[in-house]
Amino acid sequence: MNNSLFTPNQFYIIRAERAGVFMAKIDSIQGDVAVVNSARRLYYWEGALDVTQIAANGVSRPESCKFSAQLSVTDKSTIFNLVEIHPASDKAVQSINAVKEWNKK
Repeated sequence: MNNSLFTPNQFYIIRAERAGVFMAKIDSIQGDVAVVNSARRLYYWEGALDVTQIAANGVSRPESCKFSAQLSVTDKSTIFNLVEIHPASDKAVQSINAVKEWNKK
């Protein structure tokens, strides 16, 4: 995949086979592997049908979602087996950021 297709500092919604869904900024992509920063796993959501709708509009029920802590810009993560990537709108990023960090109790 061409790295020039991705805008630096833009958040993307990334779905990976067996790894789940993430919101992250893309540093690079080589084949079906992405190196990202500022990653947050979107474990469970309500108020959106799929990752395309999350990227466009975010979630409408943030109180019901289960999202991980968000890593920092200096924390690099590698996501394997990419399935789909969508740029996240400002509305989506605000919505996702409104979801409190979920901790299993």
